[in-house]
Amino acid sequence: MTAIVAIERGDLNKPVKVGKNAFAKEGSSLFLKLGEEMSLENMLYGLMLRSGNDAATAIAEQVGGSEEGFVYLMNEKARELNLNHSHFANPHGLDAEGHYSSANDLAKLTAYAMHNPLFKTIVKTPMKKAPNPNEAWDYKWDNKNKMLRLYDGADGVKTGYTKKAFRCLVSSATHNGQQLVAVTINDGDDWNDHGKMLDYGFAYYPLKDVVERGQTVNGHNLVIGQTIQYPFAEGEEEQLTKKLELYPVSSDSPDLRFGLRGQLNIILGDKNIGTVPVYEKGSFIPNGEEKRNETERTTLAQLGPTSWAQSFIQVFKMLFYTGR
Repeated sequence: MTAIVAIERGDLNKPVKVGKNAFAKEGSSLFLKLGEEMSLENMLYGLMLRSGNDAATAIAEQVGGSEEGFVYLMNEKARELNLNHSHFANPHGLDAEGHYSSANDLAKLTAYAMHNPLFKTIVKTPMKKAPNPNEAWDYKWDNKNKMLRLYDGADGVKTGYTKKAFRCLVSSATHNGQQLVAVTINDGDDWNDHGKMLDYGFAYYPLKDVVERGQTVNGHNLVIGQTIQYPFAEGEEEQLTKKLELYPVSSDSPDLRFGLRGQLNIILGDKNIGTVPVYEKGSFIPNGEEKRNETERTTLAQLGPTSWAQSFIQVFKMLFYTGR
């Protein structure tokens, strides 16, 4: 959470100064000097690759004005993402009263953060060097996440440990364009367990095309504006329905001048898993990236599991869902 809030709220090129609260912070550290300055982007690498608690505190004070101000931003982000079992009391994750999360919330947060290009780049980086203003040598940070070396296609995300939570791990991997995320808390065999979880996800939740960009809408002079893929469980695909919604030609309707005519809702059971624009045949179809991100945010906001099993399945599907 600290990383994604800082990326979204901060100036990546602006120097972050290490103050007295950040200097010699307990726990994992980058061993930054008091008064030392480093760009926010470089410090984010130290935060994520080495779990630098001094970096987390310095970043929080720079971006949020104070630790308290930054924690407020963290909790606002948690509310925005419907992380209903999370509350933050500090930016570094050390045990504190009122500081908690769940595996499900961490998965939802990761699914959101992995759509940010810088976050995605940082967490898959095996090693990073950064200028060291106090020595003749550069900082060299090796990523603590062994999954990057142990699992084929691994590309993130973060290790963690506290005296109350014990060993925690969020991992990710990509096979054939499909990216999955696994989360464990208090798991003494997390490297092996994550390999098994990712294997299971790739084996039993393969992505399938639901609709394809340029595909004709049956019975209409319309084409689909965006490809959507979804990881159906066995037997689920038969429950899929599609509902066409045409926009009325009126003063308050969307701009129809460029061929946009409505949207196609993709429904699985009783839940909308995606919405795609439809255009008149022969129209220019714009790039679907903006709409893809909007749909992913909508899908994320709709998650509301009522049991552990439902939670597990829904988070997997949220992580696997892609549209383009």
